[in-house]
Amino acid sequence: MQVLYQRCAGIDVHLRFLVVCLSIVEASERRKDIRSFRNETADLLALRA
Repeated sequence: MQVLYQRCAGIDVHLRFLVVCLSIVEASERRKDIRSFRNETADLLALRA
């Protein structure tokens, strides 16, 4: 039996940037969104939003 989460996120923290992956299951289809953010205030505020 496979455990399936409707929404899941992961953050890979590097020295100068972060890589964020979001996985969402809607209507039995999985959608993945991967974005990179610099470790500057403007990008961290964008990540929070």
